[in-house]
Amino acid sequence: MAETRGVLLPAYVLADESGSMGPYQDELFNGLASLCEGLRAEPMVAAKLRLAVLGFSDDVQVRLAITDMRTETSLPGVIIRGLTNYKAVFDDLLARIPTDVQFLREEGYKVHRPVVFFLSDGQPTDNGAWRAPHSLLIDKARTPTAPNIIACGIGDARAVTMLEVATRQEFAFVAKAGVDIGAAISEFFHSLTASLVASSQALGTGNPQLVVNRPDQFTMAIDEVG
Repeated sequence: MAETRGVLLPAYVLADESGSMGPYQDELFNGLASLCEGLRAEPMVAAKLRLAVLGFSDDVQVRLAITDMRTETSLPGVIIRGLTNYKAVFDDLLARIPTDVQFLREEGYKVHRPVVFFLSDGQPTDNGAWRAPHSLLIDKARTPTAPNIIACGIGDARAVTMLEVATRQEFAFVAKAGVDIGAAISEFFHSLTASLVASSQALGTGNPQLVVNRPDQFTMAIDEVG
């Protein structure tokens, strides 16, 4: 049997591109750029990661297909459009993640459980249709590549919804009341970068684990539900 080339953590960033994000398009683009540049600046970290960036509204559009950030030179764009369709997100991930994991395994890597960072500024507009594909996606018995999902809500996104999306209650966050949304977006990407760096470093130890940092100016969603 061929020797493994190493262990990889596939990471997916799901960025809300619905119409209400229009005023914050620059912050969204700058946050994605800072994430990509931050990983490029840490080649030992980036070597253990494969990053994908997906924009969602009525549908999901690929801004960056899963890639090695040590060799990727482009920056993901942002296109503001449409409504906030969560169902499109989880339908897409159900098809995308198993395919990506299989590809990486065929490349000779051992693959750690994928992680999804989900950022939304609104409530889903699909009347609950998202719950069925979401349930299938996170069910390890039915979907062996089921990801960990970190959900961050800003604007009109509700804490209870972020708790439903996240795979563990400590993975669900909402921006504190009164916080500037543009600043919250920047904090989301800062903590995302830090989480990926720490998780990548943990992969090389005897105790590989997902490290999730709470963004500044965010609170645990569970503390906002009562």
